[in-house]
Amino acid sequence: MSEEPRALIHAEVVRATDGFERSWDSPTPTPATGKSQLKLWNKYRISNIPSLIFLDATTGKVVCRNGLLVIRDDPEGLEFPWGPKPFREVIAGPLLRNNGQSLESSSLEGSHVGVYFSAHWCPPCRSLTRVLVESYRKIKEAGQKFEIIFVSADRSEDSFKQYFSEMPWLAVPYTDEARRSRLNRLYGIQGIPTLIVLDPQGEVITRQGRVEVLNDEDCREFPWHPKPVLELSDSNAVQLNEGPCLVLFVDSEDDGESEAAKQLIQPIAEKIIAKYKAKEEEAPLLFFVAGEDDMTDSLRDYTNLPEAAPLLTILDMSARAKYVMDVEEITPAIVEAFVNDFLAEKLKPEPI
Repeated sequence: MSEEPRALIHAEVVRATDGFERSWDSPTPTPATGKSQLKLWNKYRISNIPSLIFLDATTGKVVCRNGLLVIRDDPEGLEFPWGPKPFREVIAGPLLRNNGQSLESSSLEGSHVGVYFSAHWCPPCRSLTRVLVESYRKIKEAGQKFEIIFVSADRSEDSFKQYFSEMPWLAVPYTDEARRSRLNRLYGIQGIPTLIVLDPQGEVITRQGRVEVLNDEDCREFPWHPKPVLELSDSNAVQLNEGPCLVLFVDSEDDGESEAAKQLIQPIAEKIIAKYKAKEEEAPLLFFVAGEDDMTDSLRDYTNLPEAAPLLTILDMSARAKYVMDVEEITPAIVEAFVNDFLAEKLKPEPI
C-alpha cells in the first residue's frame, strides 16, 4: 500500500426536521458545533450526512468526496490513495439502450455528456426525467453531439428496467454495480437527482445540470456553463444550502432592476471565482439576485430579514447566520467591501 499522506474529514451532525429548513433539504449543525467545524462544512459543500472526504495532507486538495463508498468498495485499501480517475477510464465498458442494444463507451468520444444519477423510487427524479427527455430531444434535434448516461440508484433490477424504459439515452448496466459505484465516487454524489454535464474532453462543465434543465427548457444555453450570478428561483434555491451565499434583494416591479443588480455584482463575483479557481478551489461564496415572489418572501420570513429593497445580505444556512447591509444605495465598492470583510471574518453574524 502506498504511504502517500492522506487526511479525512468526517461530518456527522443532528439533522433538523422542522419547518422551512426541511424544505431546503439541508443538514444543520447543532448549536454546539464550533466555528472551525462550520468553516469545514462550508469549504467542502457538505449537503448530506454522514460524509467522509479524503484530502491530500500535503496540499490540502480533495482526493475523494465520497469516502463512504471508498470504504465500502475497497475495505482493504488496495486502491489507496483513491485519487480521482479520468471519466473515460471510469466509464469504460459496455453501455445499454432500453431496447437491449449494447454500445461501447468509446462511442461517447466528441460528445458532451450528461451523467444522470437517478432512481425510480425518487419522485423528484421522475419529475426531472420527464423534463430531461424533452431537453435531450431538443438538443439532439438542434444537431448537438450530446449523450446522457443513466447511473441507477434503483433498489432492484426490475425497477431499473421499468424506469429505464422511459429514457431515450444510455445507461450503465444495473448489474455493473462496481462501475456505478465508481461514478458516484468520482463525482462525490450526495443526493439524487443529480445531473453532471461534461465537455467532450470529460471535464465537468456544471454539477448543477438539474437546475439548468429546469431553468432553460428551450436549451438555448446548452451546455450550461456556470453563470457568476444567478437569479434566485424555486429550482435553484436548493443551492443556498451549499455554503454561504451573497443575495442582493431588489424590487422586481422594476423590469430592469434585477438585470442591473446582476451587472453590479458580476465583476466582483468573477474576481472571487477566478481567484479561487487559480488555487484549484471552489469559490467560498455563491452569488444571487432575488426579486419579489412567494419563494423570496418565504426566505425573507425564515431568515427574519427586513423588507427593504435593495438589501445586500450574506446567508449561511449551515451556520444559521446572516450578515446584512441595509443602505439606501448599493454600489460596487459597497459590495466588494462587504464580501472582503466577510472573507476576512470581520463581520459579526446575526442568528437566523
